Amino acid sequence: MLVIQVAALSYETARELNLDLTFHAGKSVFPAVTCTVQATLRTAALPSKHGMVANGRYYRELRKIMFWEQSSALVGGARIWHDFRQAGGRVAMLFWQQSMGETVDMLLTPAPIHRHGGGMIQDCYGRPDTLYADLCRRLGRPFRLRQYWGPAASARVGDWIAEATASLIPDTNLAPHLCLTYLPSLDYDFQRFGPQHPRAKRAVVRLRQQIELLLAAAGRNGYEVTVCGDYAVAPCSGPAVFPNRILCEHGVMKTRDVRGQQYPDLHTSRAFAVVDHEVAHIYVADETDRDSVRRLLEQSDGIETVLMPAERDRMGIDHPNAGELIAVAQPGRWFAYPWWTQHRNAPDYAGHVDIHNKPGFDPCELFFSLYPPGISRDTQRIRGTHGRIDAGREIATASTVESLAAPGGLLELAQGLKLWLGT
Repeated sequence: MLVIQVAALSYETARELNLDLTFHAGKSVFPAVTCTVQATLRTAALPSKHGMVANGRYYRELRKIMFWEQSSALVGGARIWHDFRQAGGRVAMLFWQQSMGETVDMLLTPAPIHRHGGGMIQDCYGRPDTLYADLCRRLGRPFRLRQYWGPAASARVGDWIAEATASLIPDTNLAPHLCLTYLPSLDYDFQRFGPQHPRAKRAVVRLRQQIELLLAAAGRNGYEVTVCGDYAVAPCSGPAVFPNRILCEHGVMKTRDVRGQQYPDLHTSRAFAVVDHEVAHIYVADETDRDSVRRLLEQSDGIETVLMPAERDRMGIDHPNAGELIAVAQPGRWFAYPWWTQHRNAPDYAGHVDIHNKPGFDPCELFFSLYPPGISRDTQRIRGTHGRIDAGREIATASTVESLAAPGGLLELAQGLKLWLGT
């Protein structure tokens, strides 16, 4: 079985691909973001069980926010392939989040080395140890990390991943029985320009070519194929919402001034927001502040609702890793992490690609800025966002296996894959 997880593959977009597959509309999980979705696919469980409540989270014991950490131990619960692998099945995971240390036989994921003096060594972590070097030789080129994220990110990155995946399937020494791969090709221009922009449509064409390559390789080597999306990108119709700015203005979130730059002080803040597209986890230090913080946010422009613990349970995200409150943006709006109002007060990382240290997801990293030089800080440039699971935001699923091809949501697909592997 080859499982192709495609970023931003909505049911609407899948119908534009014109592939020899029958796509069905399904419901994602909340929040509909990469790490949460991939954790559900590998565990057949909701975030309330596996704990991957967003692409990042607040670590209370460290009082530190971290995004895009890659340890597989962050995802709780048994994997859908556990019994299959115990029975001798080989499993590969290519370019999935939180894959380092995963219980698979083969894995590949970006793992750059950041030099102390500045700069970066582009590299991938692989198992077996020689996997990445072998793939570079086969494809005649290395993986380009700058095409994977940042202002140079492009649908072209999917070409390398698709070709690498296709080269492993016929390899008699390495070929896995279950191969999970990831194509991020739509994600960048869908966020930059919106899903209906001509640039986004060109990314759809590129994705079709990549999936066709994989379908052909699977067909030649006797693989079943399952394709699934993770979220539907919706156009941004209004300005970004700044929950941390709101909390700072009311004295709830505290900052530390370092040579005129404002850094968050999470040791003394009574509440702050960890933002991720259309969803924000609000961490409240003292339970007595919960109601006042909720009312403050609910009264703010661009915020549709603030989920209390009982509502978190209904949404399948009631887990200790989640914020005490969870804010959901109005349709067409999204949450930005900044708390400062003047460029001169921005922390150093604001103008750089710094996915691990920024206390929130920053899609502005998809754009260059000439002044100030570096990464754009203009939130008005973002034209696509995701995270909500409204009607009309259905993801696409398709499979050559009849039992997996019926309409259903992401959780049902994961449960079906687990059952299929068991048989």
